[in-house]
Amino acid sequence: MNVNFWGVRGSTPCPCDGTRRYGGNTACVSVEAPGMAPIVLDLGTGLRFFGQTLPTDGSFRGIALVTHLHWDHVQGLPFFVPINCPGAHLDVYAPRQVAGVSVAEAFDDFMRPPYFPVRSDDLFGEIQFHDAADTDLTFGRAKILVRDVPHVGATNGYRIELDGISIAYVSDHQQPVDGTDAVADSVLELCDGVDLLIHDAQFTADDFAVKSDWGHCTVDYAVHVAATAGARRLALFHHDPARGDDALDGLLTEARVAGAERGLDEVIAAHEGLTVALSAAAPVPAPVAPAPAAATTA
Repeated sequence: MNVNFWGVRGSTPCPCDGTRRYGGNTACVSVEAPGMAPIVLDLGTGLRFFGQTLPTDGSFRGIALVTHLHWDHVQGLPFFVPINCPGAHLDVYAPRQVAGVSVAEAFDDFMRPPYFPVRSDDLFGEIQFHDAADTDLTFGRAKILVRDVPHVGATNGYRIELDGISIAYVSDHQQPVDGTDAVADSVLELCDGVDLLIHDAQFTADDFAVKSDWGHCTVDYAVHVAATAGARRLALFHHDPARGDDALDGLLTEARVAGAERGLDEVIAAHEGLTVALSAAAPVPAPVAPAPAAATTA
């Protein structure tokens, strides 16, 4: 399984000299495996760059798992060229919104004139929108868990299990504001023992002190979630748009120390262009019983 990072920022695109190494596009990750159509995690501005790697002959098929409908997680869809081709197909799953607004209706609300000149159903390919919350899905060989994650508004997290490999995607996660380090049962279920956890790491402790109700968490809390759930690897994600590359380097160094103390195999900071290649661990061979001794006669 290859996990490819196309956009790793939260809130707003922020391309500039100070974000050149980690990148300035918003959330988009693709999960790809042999013989499988791609699974896309969020549709931020990084989606446009993923689209540049795909065929534009109408053969595209894929599924998008959207955590929630804030701009930084959906604004790449109008610029995803492979879906604007006859025969192409994309299934989009996201949480149903408040007041009974379906995912399809929500996308129609923002992808239309005067905000954008083209509606989703004007594209030459086909997009089907699906409401999804607290459910299990199957896509090809992949088993997908959809569970609620504390954030601002209805938000999903996703766990993908495929060919003996597991990853969890928790892009936006509200850290408790009561001073505890409690983790919701739904989040622990998503992250339990995964090979890779991609997790919100937008804030420092100083940030959280003044933005505690903004729906995100600190780097330290991300390490805590990973360690508590028994994840093997942690990818810090959804970087603050105001945080430059050098500052992210410093946070990564601190997180690696904390992760090692908590038993994590590896902590990385996601950046655009990063591919994490995962393979299932080889099964431990069963012990072979010794051959019985040859019979003897007195």
